[in-house]
Amino acid sequence: MRYAEIIVDNRASKLDRPFTYSINGFSDVAQVGMRVIVPFGNGNKPIKGFIINIFDELSEEYPVKKIIDILDTEPLVSNKMIELGLWMKKKYLSSHIDAFQQILPPGDYKQVNTFVELNNDYEKVELSNNELRIIKYLKANDISLLDQLKKDIKISNLRDYLKKLSEKKIINIFIDIKTSVNKKYEKWIKIDDSINYSSAIELIGNKARKQLQLYEFLRTIDEIQLNEFIKDFNTSSTTINSLKEKGLVVIYDKEVERMPIKRKISDYHKLTFNMEQLNVFNEIVQSFDNSKKQNFLIHGVTGSGKTEIYLQLVEEMLKRNKDSIILVPEISLTPQTIDRFVGRFGDEVAVLHSKLSQGERFDQWRSIREGRSKIVVGARSAIFAPTNNLGLIIIDEEHEDTYKSSQNPKYITKEVALRRNELENATVVLGSATPSIETYYSALNNKFKLLHLNERATKSTLPEVLLIDMREQLQIGNKSIFSIDLHKEIATNLINKKQTILFLNRRGFSSFISCRSCGEVIKCNNCEISMTYHKNINRLRCHYCGKTEDIPITCPKCASKYIKYFGIGTERIEEESKRLFPAARIVRMDSDTTSAKGSFDSILEDMKNKKIDILIGTQMISKGLDFPDVTLVGIIAADTTLNLPDYRSPEKAFQLITQVAGRAGRGDTPGKVILQTYNPYHYSITNSKNQDYLSFYNTEIKLRKEFLYPPFINLISLLVYGNNYNDVKNVVSDTYDIIKGYFIEKYKSSYKKYLIGPNPAPIEKIKNSFRWQIVIKAYNHEMEKLKYELNRVCILDEYNTKKDGVKISIDINPTNIL
Repeated sequence: MRYAEIIVDNRASKLDRPFTYSINGFSDVAQVGMRVIVPFGNGNKPIKGFIINIFDELSEEYPVKKIIDILDTEPLVSNKMIELGLWMKKKYLSSHIDAFQQILPPGDYKQVNTFVELNNDYEKVELSNNELRIIKYLKANDISLLDQLKKDIKISNLRDYLKKLSEKKIINIFIDIKTSVNKKYEKWIKIDDSINYSSAIELIGNKARKQLQLYEFLRTIDEIQLNEFIKDFNTSSTTINSLKEKGLVVIYDKEVERMPIKRKISDYHKLTFNMEQLNVFNEIVQSFDNSKKQNFLIHGVTGSGKTEIYLQLVEEMLKRNKDSIILVPEISLTPQTIDRFVGRFGDEVAVLHSKLSQGERFDQWRSIREGRSKIVVGARSAIFAPTNNLGLIIIDEEHEDTYKSSQNPKYITKEVALRRNELENATVVLGSATPSIETYYSALNNKFKLLHLNERATKSTLPEVLLIDMREQLQIGNKSIFSIDLHKEIATNLINKKQTILFLNRRGFSSFISCRSCGEVIKCNNCEISMTYHKNINRLRCHYCGKTEDIPITCPKCASKYIKYFGIGTERIEEESKRLFPAARIVRMDSDTTSAKGSFDSILEDMKNKKIDILIGTQMISKGLDFPDVTLVGIIAADTTLNLPDYRSPEKAFQLITQVAGRAGRGDTPGKVILQTYNPYHYSITNSKNQDYLSFYNTEIKLRKEFLYPPFINLISLLVYGNNYNDVKNVVSDTYDIIKGYFIEKYKSSYKKYLIGPNPAPIEKIKNSFRWQIVIKAYNHEMEKLKYELNRVCILDEYNTKKDGVKISIDINPTNIL
């Protein structure tokens, strides 16, 4: 007797485990990764699940139920991806279903259906009676659900017959996320190979020159879409039909897939490497054929040509018939990267990201799984693409926070990539001008081979950075948000018909509104965070829950009428720029102005075509943008990120400033950066001015070691939250007291160095949910035991500390602890 371990879709924490079922009657067809229907619970309710393991003997005797049916003709996911899901569940303390949701088809895996259709132009071969019955059924019913086919045709061992017909290319078996498929078709045209060339020329005749021209072209290609063919050759359907009537061409229907890229993308031709790029490229390619793969970190200045190296590495993988995954921080913010890959490799590229419709995502997923797309470009979740022969994973701008999932499982993309590397013997390449402290530390300790690109690919120099102390501007009477130097440089740039980028990582008009009499700051009632004034709607808006409200006329606390706006946002920068430079074409790009579909691409297209003189934006303008006519970048307030209550703040400030500064001077004209700050001597500011990553790293790594932060230790954030303040406080206190015992036993009186809290979270309330936090520090060798204890206390609730409406979020090595 054979058995299967099956994960069922039940989110109760006490049922979060595999269930064992007998697969008698299905032993020959059951495989890991297939979906099944099983009887579940006391009432034996039929529910769907999927197989994660198959074995021959039980470790002990106990009653075992039998599976009811198998839903798939082949596994939805591979054994290696099942292994990856099990690893994630353990690594990040998530549920089985949350971990496996990442690797299963997009959407609800329970809604995936198997379809069977007849291939109309199959070769006639000898068939059995049952095979003929299946073909007759499909001729009558067109595309059929496998479940419906089973019910209607009632053939035992139906899967065996379907498999044989599929191997003979008589039927197509495919999956989709609907209960019925309304495929879209287009007309295509190709040569009829049954007529030789000399006979074809004779049939066309000497006078039909247009027909001859069309026929000669069709001989050079496999096929072409009919409308495109008619348009390209400025011909008519009459001419085409003449060729068809003579039997020289075949016109047929072809399925059109839902395409994620709606715009036309130009070819992106291969570029010649400079010596630095060539050395980096050769170093990585030489490792491809080694039995034990090596992983790499490319530390390259902004504009050093990392993307071209990625493109040519992918080309090398195609030569080896291997698949590649290329990850970018946010797909909508890095359109130029997608354009380059699609422009270079065309239909070989699949794109995966959250802004696709479910149908588009599924089509891309299926194209990868079926081997039609060997290159995957996408955001974080594309790391789970169902490739068949993975050879390369590239993570561009590896330092970005968006590579950390905020939903369960709260995975770190780089760690998942390295695990896939172990499972599939692939190569991982990370790239950044400002690598994370943890990654650079790992590279220096030989976990990655460190490769350098110190020059820009185009031989242009890095921009000159001018540091402006805004305190001195006040002393000389300049109260403007623009320093004298920045104002002068913008004016010069406009005269020279060059483009300017102004950066401030805060949207809105004013950061907050405060009472000058009592100091009260107007906060969101739902979130306990200051509301931001947006002038375009003349209302206050909370950037955490989206709530808006009218601006108060008097202070809600002391009734004073002395209410004033404080701080600045991108909307204010836009207004001031238009006042100072009325003839300039000024556009703001932040989440307020790019919420409409296509608005982001439209702004970038205008910037590319020099229809914008000054582009004002938040961090979305810091990533992946390459405009050769941008010669000036103004950083309005470099201290914004620096002042956040988070140990990573200096690192984030350095990264953001360096990345934004890197947008300047990427063409033939040298660039300049004006960096305005109230904290000119902070090491993050001075090192970003000098574009000196190594000096910044050497200072930051010493502080991390002294104060015991990553990479020298792991952080675990336990966030307890709920709508009832007292219940949240009680649960966090009880949880702390239980965990405290573990730390006292290990560290005695110094346990508070490793167990911090419980404290209100830095943002104490979001969306009417009160938030308390415990922060744990743990060394690598302690993590397994500690995670075991946290699972017992926080997930399985073995100590009965939980209350209705109160939840605990566990985040291992969070990117911030706000």
